[in-house]
Amino acid sequence: MKAQRPRRPPQFPRDPLHAEWRDHTLPYIVAAALIVLVVTLIVWLVDPAPPKTITLSAGPRDSSFVVAAEQYKKILAQNGITLNVLESDGSVQNLQRLLDPKQHVDLALVQGGVANGLDTSSLMSLGSVFYVPVVVFYRGTGVTQLSQLEGKRIAVGREGSGTRLLALQLLDANGILPGGDTTLVTGDVDAAILSGDSATRGLMLRLLRVPGISVMNFDEAAAYTRLFPYLDQIDLPPSVLDLRHKIPPETVYLISPTVELVARTNLHPAISDLLIEAAQEVHGMPGLLQHAGQFPSPVAHEYQISEDAQRYYRTGKSFLYRTLPFWLASIGDRTLVLLLPVAVLLFPAMRLIPALYRWRVRSRIYRYFCAQPARRGGALSGHRELQMASGGRGRRLRLPA
Repeated sequence: MKAQRPRRPPQFPRDPLHAEWRDHTLPYIVAAALIVLVVTLIVWLVDPAPPKTITLSAGPRDSSFVVAAEQYKKILAQNGITLNVLESDGSVQNLQRLLDPKQHVDLALVQGGVANGLDTSSLMSLGSVFYVPVVVFYRGTGVTQLSQLEGKRIAVGREGSGTRLLALQLLDANGILPGGDTTLVTGDVDAAILSGDSATRGLMLRLLRVPGISVMNFDEAAAYTRLFPYLDQIDLPPSVLDLRHKIPPETVYLISPTVELVARTNLHPAISDLLIEAAQEVHGMPGLLQHAGQFPSPVAHEYQISEDAQRYYRTGKSFLYRTLPFWLASIGDRTLVLLLPVAVLLFPAMRLIPALYRWRVRSRIYRYFCAQPARRGGALSGHRELQMASGGRGRRLRLPA
């Protein structure tokens, strides 16, 4: 009869403290890795980093629209953002570019009154940035209503411009239609409807010094602002153009649309903040038609004001953007936004850690003991060894035979 070989005792790690430390830390490492992975995916997929380059459709060469856009460009460059400025025929083309995804235009300067009848639900406003008043010059005196220009030769601006589109709307409201007795021309005229760059202070002074040329006083300005919600009533106080010669001699009431900074709804919030900050620097100074700090304004006429713009106008720049470089503040801001979902992830992760620890300890115990042939005679010593492997806390683990 063959002699029975002695049962080989289970092999335990030489350093049980190291094994226990490893069993404790491994679940935490796994849980932390999962959280970091999920947060990274959310940051880069759900809330990506702001783009380095954006495109703005401005206006005709040397216009106030292009001048403002070039100033935006310099300010954004200080924060590492490149602004491409595109020239255009005016607000009408700017709006068409924004509405056409193939144009790859992110935002534009758009005068009020050009969105009539168009679906602008894919656009949002960052606020109004400056006035472009409607000024009517005519030969003679005593004209206070546009309807009095019926039968005259009227200049209304070039094709594609916001001035022309707005002028046609105002004339239509007064019963003056193209093709009737009134002629819309660009040469020798009886009256001219000017707006924006065509109604500068210098030009108004030159025209008002010409004998027989007058500026129309919009006595019905309040009615126009009710009928056309995108219009505001403004005024030229006496002598505001020339104090020495008292030009104009009395208050001139005007109507004016505002130019809005309009963007697509997918504009990054950080870029929105930078643009409004740039607009405050460019348009916040007092001028002939505005008070200091009047622009940019959260009042939007034809487009929904963006939630990011509303937040900026209420509270200004966040603490991170005031104290850190733009790129670093952008990362920190997006990370803070994700703290809530991260906190939600922590609860199941904390429940996962004990389960991982138990699985780790049991796998070691099974590996050390269950691989050995079970013998009745060694049951007592086996239980003692199991008790030692489980940490010596007096708990007995019962394993299958």
